[in-house]
Amino acid sequence: QVQLVESGGGLVQAGGSLRLSCVASRIIFRINSMGWYRQAPGNQRELVATITSGGTTNYTDSVKGRFTISGDNAKNTVYLQMNSLKVEDTAVYYCNLKLDFGLVSRDYWGQGTQVTVSS
Repeated sequence: QVQLVESGGGLVQAGGSLRLSCVASRIIFRINSMGWYRQAPGNQRELVATITSGGTTNYTDSVKGRFTISGDNAKNTVYLQMNSLKVEDTAVYYCNLKLDFGLVSRDYWGQGTQVTVSS
């Protein structure tokens, strides 16, 4: 059973920084990508950033220039460095792991970590 363990959430003032980490374990198939999604109250879960096993990154427009995603393939770990945080970044952040099973892929999710940005 794949496990994703997140850490690094918390309370920070606007303009501050946080770093999220997610470690994946019990993986026996190829990693397609890892990433972060977030869900604010009353909103749908949305993509924040992803990184493929080859290092290609993708960001939602609202975080470009402020957030940086990185990964350590040897440790099956993904990080999200969040700088210049805004109140609207407040949400539960979920780690995502996409594994390849031949021609199809499957998503796995962490339990979520709360990020709260105060004004």
